[in-house]
Amino acid sequence: MSTSNAEGRLDPQALRLADLARALSAMGVRPVTLDMLQADIDAGAPANPDGTLSLIRYAAWLAKEAARRGD
Repeated sequence: MSTSNAEGRLDPQALRLADLARALSAMGVRPVTLDMLQADIDAGAPANPDGTLSLIRYAAWLAKEAARRGD
């Protein structure tokens, strides 16, 4: 479950997949789906023990994967 502070803001170190998909879709050019995030986890994206994702660790993993592919 995503954690939030006293103001109700989400913790970027522990985002539920639905919250992360919503945030990334709002910031990007194309929608990000739960299936896309789950595929990344299945491919090795780092997930927290409770199934949430850290935005920072996920972004670092995406950058590493893009460099590996030569994007």
